[in-house]
Amino acid sequence: MASQEGNDGFVVFDRVQKSYDGETLVVKDLNLSIGKGEFLTMLGPSGSGKTTCLMMLAGFETATHGDILLGGQPINNIPPHKRGIGMVFQNYALFPHMSVGENLSFPLEVRKIGKSDREEKVKRALDMVQMGDFINRRPAQLSGGQQQRIALARALVFEPELVLMDEPLGALDKQLREHMQFEITRLAHDLGITTVYVTHDQTEALTMSDRVAVFDDGRIQQLDPPDVLYEEPKNSFVAQFIGENNTLEGVVKEITGDTCVIQLDDGEVIDAKPVNVSEVGQRTQVSIRPERVEYNSERLQKGAHTLKAEVLEFIYMGDIFRTRLRVAGNEDFIIKTRNAPDQVKLKPGEQIEIGWLPEDCRALD
Repeated sequence: MASQEGNDGFVVFDRVQKSYDGETLVVKDLNLSIGKGEFLTMLGPSGSGKTTCLMMLAGFETATHGDILLGGQPINNIPPHKRGIGMVFQNYALFPHMSVGENLSFPLEVRKIGKSDREEKVKRALDMVQMGDFINRRPAQLSGGQQQRIALARALVFEPELVLMDEPLGALDKQLREHMQFEITRLAHDLGITTVYVTHDQTEALTMSDRVAVFDDGRIQQLDPPDVLYEEPKNSFVAQFIGENNTLEGVVKEITGDTCVIQLDDGEVIDAKPVNVSEVGQRTQVSIRPERVEYNSERLQKGAHTLKAEVLEFIYMGDIFRTRLRVAGNEDFIIKTRNAPDQVKLKPGEQIEIGWLPEDCRALD
């Protein structure tokens, strides 16, 4: 695992801004330091600025303001092919008229690497992605998953210190995508490559990354390891964007230390952990993860608040049950329970009591 902030910053964005029209900033004052060997994912909705940051790092876009440093050197004026960065895109971008071997040999020829060295490196890169037998095939003779492996091998063949990936698994089916997530993470860590990965798929970000930078509106909303991001979202955007999340609206009634009392809009009162609310009378969105809500009274711990709920819909999902409830006026309140032998299947129309621990309930902006 790579070191955290305050590292020597192998990749550094220093007060970087980007505007395409001279007026609207798509990236606003970005400061980010990525450690050597770190796997960092830029996650966010379309138009949040994540791909623009990747393109500036690659050299296909220039920063309007600020510096981008690689290994301590500013790279704003260095053309893309001289930055020594490996790239993997969603559309594979393989040369259709070349064989797999020629596709991999190309970045080595550009770098003036001798023939015997080239053959050795190509073979090693293909073996890394278990595609050694396909060296003489053309891209058209490969499946999407195989083409993506070749694109990955081509990005790794010249042994770059930094690899950039833009939605590389977006076109693959679910099972293959999950397998490739595991493969890419393993390769990156085994080879000690610094990886910057762009996706809008939160599961992908959580399973692959050392740290995740959540982008919205041209800014990083939160930058943390996956578990911190999920368990401790800093604002309601992050809470909504990462994983499933229930929200209840209300007003802060009192704050003492690390708990606060919230009066929900339907009059119910609950305890929560104040995250970015600081004064009484403030409106707040309370965030609670579906798997932290309990309806089995025997499993509720002391100090848990309970609310009445009505079951609206029960959805069987194989490994888990997903139940939609009406809670404090919210009809989209979800709870998730594991499909265990003793688990009760709730029925629509049932009236139940639900509860959770105050520390699992976060009062956000």
